[in-house]
Amino acid sequence: MYSEKVMDHFSNPRNVGEISDANAVGQVGNPKCGDIMKIYMKINDDTKVIEDVKFKTFGCGAAVATSSMATELVKGKHISEAMQVTNKAVMEALDGLPPVKVHCSLLAEEAIHAALWDYAEKHGIKIEGLQKPKNDISEG
Repeated sequence: MYSEKVMDHFSNPRNVGEISDANAVGQVGNPKCGDIMKIYMKINDDTKVIEDVKFKTFGCGAAVATSSMATELVKGKHISEAMQVTNKAVMEALDGLPPVKVHCSLLAEEAIHAALWDYAEKHGIKIEGLQKPKNDISEG
């Protein structure tokens, strides 16, 4: 059974779409379930604050809901704060997920990290605690 918040973020997802001038893009996928998440961020180069964030997700309702909540949790945050957004934080913000859908929250965390990795690579910076994404399926 899904919480009201999961249903709300699935039915009315926030921050859907692309950012044409995004300077951070991360795409991850889960081969077992087929979910794919792509997160676009516009990060201020001076302040390192995520000024805008959008997502496109191909997957189940829980994947859409976790993507939506993840974007809400990082929008307006410094990249160091965005690094603190874990799958547990996403699940808590959604008032929980069924055990078989926990992987969706992991994918949301990985998508955030993949976008931040992309930003760090493009700008030649190191982000504390960030490692190269495992499930990165970006086009290159």
